[in-house]
Amino acid sequence: MTDSNTPPTGDRLLAMLAALDNPHRLRIVAALATGGRNYISQLARDLGISRPLLHLHLQKLENAGLVSSQLELSHDGKALNYFEARPFQLLLTPASIATAASSLTPNPE
Repeated sequence: MTDSNTPPTGDRLLAMLAALDNPHRLRIVAALATGGRNYISQLARDLGISRPLLHLHLQKLENAGLVSSQLELSHDGKALNYFEARPFQLLLTPASIATAASSLTPNPE
């Protein structure tokens, strides 16, 4: 995983852009960025979407490195999966895209 100041490789840039290519996922990142870490049930209520749908979107965001999760036990023994936004920065310029493209995995299909 690269830090937030290192330009992403081509493959990572594609994963990040694909993960952000959805209004639900943009809202999820925004909610975690402004409200801090949260667990799935509360986040689903806050965003007005089902937990299964939220879980699918969170998985895509986590696979792209945009959010992270941590399983914790509540005071009453329930397992809660907390998510938080990871720091990242995307600077998209023709030059940054050219640099990222030079590191793409050949023939990814």
